Amino acid sequence: MNSTDFSNYVSPFSWRYGSDRMREIFSEKNKYRIWRKIWVALAEAQHEAGLVSKHELEDLKRHEDDIDIAEILSIEKETNHDVVAAIREFAGKSPVGGGKIHLGATSMDIVDNADAIRIHEAMEEIQTRLITLLKLFATHIRTYATTPCMGYTHLQPAEPTTVGYRLAFYAQDLLTDLAFLNFVRSIYKGKGMKGAVGSSASYKAALTGSRMSPKELDVSVMKTLGIPASLITSQVAPRKYDFLVISALASIASSLAKFAGDVRILQSAGVGEWSEPFGKKQVGSSAMPFKRNPINSEKICSLARYVTSLPEVALGNATVNYLERTLDDSANKRIVMSEAFLASDEILITAEKIVSGLVINTRRIEYNVNQFAPFAATESILIILVKRGANRQEMHELLRTISMKSWEAVQEGKPNPMTDLLNQNKIIKQYLKNDEICGCLDVASHIGDAPERALSLVDEITKTIKKYA
Repeated sequence: MNSTDFSNYVSPFSWRYGSDRMREIFSEKNKYRIWRKIWVALAEAQHEAGLVSKHELEDLKRHEDDIDIAEILSIEKETNHDVVAAIREFAGKSPVGGGKIHLGATSMDIVDNADAIRIHEAMEEIQTRLITLLKLFATHIRTYATTPCMGYTHLQPAEPTTVGYRLAFYAQDLLTDLAFLNFVRSIYKGKGMKGAVGSSASYKAALTGSRMSPKELDVSVMKTLGIPASLITSQVAPRKYDFLVISALASIASSLAKFAGDVRILQSAGVGEWSEPFGKKQVGSSAMPFKRNPINSEKICSLARYVTSLPEVALGNATVNYLERTLDDSANKRIVMSEAFLASDEILITAEKIVSGLVINTRRIEYNVNQFAPFAATESILIILVKRGANRQEMHELLRTISMKSWEAVQEGKPNPMTDLLNQNKIIKQYLKNDEICGCLDVASHIGDAPERALSLVDEITKTIKKYA
């Protein structure tokens, strides 16, 4: 953004985080443009009712895009009311129709419907990015569905899984997020044109003797705006909608923070299995030239922590909006709605970069499997030994002793000696042949049906995405 004035405070969302499209949606210019659109749509309906003349309507349409934001803000300094300031600025540009602007309306007939339009536009952007990301995950899952890797519980080596199956975990969460987002999109409604406390009394009074009812006017305006209207409102649209929107964004942020956090762990020197892409000219540290820090994954985790804190604010707005309305939601809503979307937008943009360029270090994965997977085989060996007549408790202690000795070697940076120790143990050889022991140690026999289920998720992703094509 080269037009930004950096001599004054500028929000990072103004230039650093989020896409130009998302900034455009939540820009002041777009807000006032939609306000004008609503006033003209109201005038069109009232023209049909006989309240606004053809010349008045044409005058309003002629000046619909002639907006002077500086003038609006100047008037607001005097009126201390943003909607009134915008009405006066519009009326000043429209000498014929200006006297009919906002007839029967209350401020939130304009503000809440405009917000609903912007939020629907923003949710569509988020959905598009989410689908793109799911496609990228599906490609990786398919590629690595059968690639064994170590699973980790308590951040310690556990049993083998596959790279594709691990990736499927994140993708499944994102599928859930997509379903949640689309549920919210399906129920999110504007206020409609219902007046001061939602009763439509002002419209009924204005329309008395006309050929239109308040309900018909409401339907006409909202059809022009392209958004559904709530059946029941107070002076404002239900604030529960905003809570659900931000909760959907928080859910997406949570899913990608889980993914990004795992990338950070897997990129650490002790594991080294995955890493986010690192540019040829990218600098990891101002002090340490060798550093390859996972800064994009860290950014996702940082922004997600912010987004996931916002549902509490939106829930408070829904809970503490006393009677037909109080204004204690207004100031924070100007911040949290736009920033929740811009932060989520940046999270998705960054996640797309990571997933599209994700580096899977198969050699390191294989090394870690060779070091730690033999430990997971002890459970299978124990079961076979007992089934062939050995004492379960005695065999458990024997395998524990061998495992601890093998673990000491691994801790010293040596290759895992467990295979040799098992093959050389005389007690175990009474029950198992060497080839049977090797069979138990085969990683492929310890990944269950993880590959098949990972690929099944790819099919589910493909079917889901087709619904939005």
